This record gives sequence, C-alpha cells and structure tokens, in this order.
Amino acid sequence: MAVGIFAGIAVRNYEGALEWYKRLLGAEPSFYPNDVEAVWQLAEDRYVYIIEDARRAGSAVSMIWVDEPPTAVARIAERGLQPVGVEEHGTVCKWVFHDPDGNETGIGGEVSPPK
Repeated sequence: MAVGIFAGIAVRNYEGALEWYKRLLGAEPSFYPNDVEAVWQLAEDRYVYIIEDARRAGSAVSMIWVDEPPTAVARIAERGLQPVGVEEHGTVCKWVFHDPDGNETGIGGEVSPPK
C-alpha cells in the first residue's frame, strides 16, 4: 500500500505567509491551485500547502523529516529564518519554527550522537 500526504496550513495573510514558507522550504511552490493557496511537493506523494483562512490560522503543528537536520536548519538560517527552539528526543531532534501566525513547523530527524 502506497502512502502519501497532502498537509495544509491555514494562514491569515497569504502573501506574507507565501514569502515566509518560500524561505523555510527553500523553493518556489510546485503549483498554485488558486489565488489563496500554494503547494510544495516535498517528495513523491508528499505535499504541504498554505491556504488563506483567517478563522483556522495559527493552529497547525507539523514536522518535516529530513536526512540531515542540522544541515537543513543551517540552510534555512542562510535564508533569514531562525528556529525558536530545539527539542531532543533521544537521537531525534526537532528544530521548531513559527510562521507569522504562530503555526509550528519542525525540521527534524535522526541526529548522530556526539563522538
């Protein structure tokens, strides 16, 4: 059985959020379904999208799993975004980012223990 995901993040200000998520994800959206929605394909059958919906904005919590989280976070920092914190769970770490509405996106994955 194949598994995919199409995860949405509600935002108050589409244009401002669009710029923020371009910096977080390091890319232009893969496509724009309409004037208030943008979609990024992260991997095969795995998508994240923003949609302008003020009523639901600010409540999303998600994590994007990457192979080398420290490297991914360093690239995001080069684009001007800094995490608000880091959570450690054994060998898994999650760097927490909040968009302007307070939606939480973690960038995380397995991290090798210090040698």
